[in-house]
Amino acid sequence: MAATLCFVCMLMPGGLRADPSGTEASRAPNILYIFTDDQSARSVSSYEEARPWAKTPNIDELASSGMRFTSCYTGAWCQPSRASTLTGLLQHALTTLEITDYPMAKYDPEQLRFFPAVFREHGYETACIGKWHLGEDAGHGRDWDYSVIWDRGGGNSSAYYNRTLVRTNGGDRKPLGGYSTDRYTELAVDYIDRKKDGTKPWYLWLCYGGVHSPYTPAARHDGSYNDAPSSTIPVDIFGPRPTKPSHLRDLTRWQKDSRGMPKDYDSSVKKYHRAVKSLDDGVGSLMDTLQQSGQLENTIVIFTSDQGFAWGHHGSKEKWMPYDSNLCAPLVFSAPGLIKPSTVCTEPVNGVDITRTIHALAGIEPEWEMHGRDLSELLAQRQEKLEEPMLMINTTHQYGQSIIDHLKSKSYSAFERKGLYAWMMMRSGQYKYVRHFKDDVIEEVYDLEEDPDELNNLAVSPHFTAMLGQLRAKAVQEFQKRDGEFVEHLPEPKMLALDHDR
Repeated sequence: MAATLCFVCMLMPGGLRADPSGTEASRAPNILYIFTDDQSARSVSSYEEARPWAKTPNIDELASSGMRFTSCYTGAWCQPSRASTLTGLLQHALTTLEITDYPMAKYDPEQLRFFPAVFREHGYETACIGKWHLGEDAGHGRDWDYSVIWDRGGGNSSAYYNRTLVRTNGGDRKPLGGYSTDRYTELAVDYIDRKKDGTKPWYLWLCYGGVHSPYTPAARHDGSYNDAPSSTIPVDIFGPRPTKPSHLRDLTRWQKDSRGMPKDYDSSVKKYHRAVKSLDDGVGSLMDTLQQSGQLENTIVIFTSDQGFAWGHHGSKEKWMPYDSNLCAPLVFSAPGLIKPSTVCTEPVNGVDITRTIHALAGIEPEWEMHGRDLSELLAQRQEKLEEPMLMINTTHQYGQSIIDHLKSKSYSAFERKGLYAWMMMRSGQYKYVRHFKDDVIEEVYDLEEDPDELNNLAVSPHFTAMLGQLRAKAVQEFQKRDGEFVEHLPEPKMLALDHDR
């Protein structure tokens, strides 16, 4: 805790640690958390792996004002990523969360508490604008002082860009009007401008529906990238992938055209990137508003997505899978004058790390044990690495006790989604370890320094057997530390040693 307090002292204007509930409330930092949807780090031009023709000048400028993380695993898919953000807990510990009629869900707010309610108790005003994926209980009056939320109910589940119905401050669903990305930006700009009196610190979670499918760009961006070079196609879009688990060896979501190439690949990728441009415009408008309203110097801005998205990598066209191409989202922390500009952090982090760090930045101790690591020392550049490994898990549509129940009964089909299965993952140093929730399946290990595209699964190499055992044991131990009772019931992995060199 001492390190957290020290970092908070550094962050507060004048070097003071502000108490949001006391007379110094206006000196506590405002926090703007921008949360996009299905946005890969490859779509942001400040990332080395970005398409060479993709341009996101405003997000790039935000990154140049603070710290950019190269490996952010915010979540595995939309719903648990959001629930983990609100709780600081990984998917297996989201007790009482249950999908009803997808995408609708329900949860018990007394057992599954969301941290904005705690921030309200400590003097923060809290707000949520945009996409919600946790059912009709959006928490207005409990978690949020102000909310304009698209809860996807009322037959409106696919209205990501147009004809969106939102509930303002817990009211009935009414038309948002216009193009949703722009409208959410306008609402956030208006909210931020109204807070310039500085009477209370505020926390705004701005959840865009973009750049989720159908990847509809704003009309002003319809012609963008028409003259750009063709998009590079991943080498393993069709397979086979001999070292991967059996259900992933030949998987592909792409059809071949008459030339044997993935049908509509370039046009699909370009459409996706066109829709990113309105998100970039939104970041520019938000930062201008912070500057013009005099709040920029006392506002911490965090930019990320609920997870990444793959375009042909490992045959996929989705998130869900345990590979960097599917999961890695952009992540930027910016606090002008407080976080050194143009810094880059290579330590892998996840969404619950961000939630734990938000508490540290606000000087508020979490009211329950969270699974995330405090990134304060990384942001302050007082250390380059964290002691504990990074964990991520995807238990598909299962949460809490249902995960254990299905594992106990060996009902592995409950963890299947579109030919994929649930998995647990650990990043430890240069290695990534993956274990699937399915019987008779091999594990996966990748050396991300030597094989960043994750094409060569070392788990099937006879030269890697000892290291595989060590990583397996470490992953089990680390998940057990974080309420991972489910690990005791996992199916034994299939042991397969192929005669190949690393």
